[in-house]
Amino acid sequence: MNVPITAQQIRAASKGQGKADNVNSVLIALQKYGDDFGLNRLHRLVHFLAQLMHESGYFHFDVEVWGPTPAQERYDIRPDLGNTPEKDGDGRLYLGRGPIQLTGKANYIAFRDWCKKKGYNPPDFVARPELVNTDPWEGLVALYYWSTRNLNRWADQNDIETITKKINGGKNGLADRLECFGRLALVVCGYGVKPDDIRRYQRDKGLAVDGDIGPKTRAALFNDLVARSQAPLDAAVRSAPVIEERPVEKPVVPASVDKEVKQKTNWLSTIFGGGFSLAGLFTWLAGFDRETQLIMIAAAVLSVVVLLVAGRWIVQRFKVIRQEIEA
Repeated sequence: MNVPITAQQIRAASKGQGKADNVNSVLIALQKYGDDFGLNRLHRLVHFLAQLMHESGYFHFDVEVWGPTPAQERYDIRPDLGNTPEKDGDGRLYLGRGPIQLTGKANYIAFRDWCKKKGYNPPDFVARPELVNTDPWEGLVALYYWSTRNLNRWADQNDIETITKKINGGKNGLADRLECFGRLALVVCGYGVKPDDIRRYQRDKGLAVDGDIGPKTRAALFNDLVARSQAPLDAAVRSAPVIEERPVEKPVVPASVDKEVKQKTNWLSTIFGGGFSLAGLFTWLAGFDRETQLIMIAAAVLSVVVLLVAGRWIVQRFKVIRQEIEA
């Protein structure tokens, strides 16, 4: 396909100086195979490249940096990656390669078999894994990863968070991935990436002008990319809704109601306090004669009755308060 995004535009959107060969490998694969995977639609292509920008350190890395770190040393004995349980060097042999790094023997096998099924006549990446870093295979690794996870579906909804989860398994680097999309989309739409350029775009689109690529600005950019697409679009192509989080306003209780409730609450506190004092006094007078005890019991019963009546009043009063608040 005729790739509608150039290496120059990718460099303009990048925050770091990547390697030209790494960018070109991706563009070569897109030119040869992009149509096969629906990446002839501009909004999908920007999402695809934005994720690669983050994953590859702005196209600086196409091979995993080997220390080895403790985690990399464990690659050698990880059967879940298709490596043998013995320390025989296959961890380093099948280290990460590509813009989205292919890691572990099992993944090299899966990529090779996928290429064969597509009729691409690949070399044997299991016997010679270093060939993954040759063209067109290096860029095709990213296309393989994108297509086998059906990421066009989420690109069509402008759902960067879900795309990130499908690639990363979590949301690591989400803020940078959001920024990569915004920056590349701005460049493709004919703008720069500096705050003044962002403000100019926001003014042109009637958005709040703050120089930040927030949710509404990303949604506007997505819609612009969709409008610029030269390929036919499905009805399912739409930006995910922009949801603004707003603080819930605390209901204001009328001053007269608030004053009355406080007065009654203080009165009830006195009653409760008195009840507890009477109970303590009753215990203290337990040794007195029967007549005194009966008087104290009568006083306690009277307190309970008063509290029950007061409780009913409280329920009624809260109903009134609610009605006044909702009015």
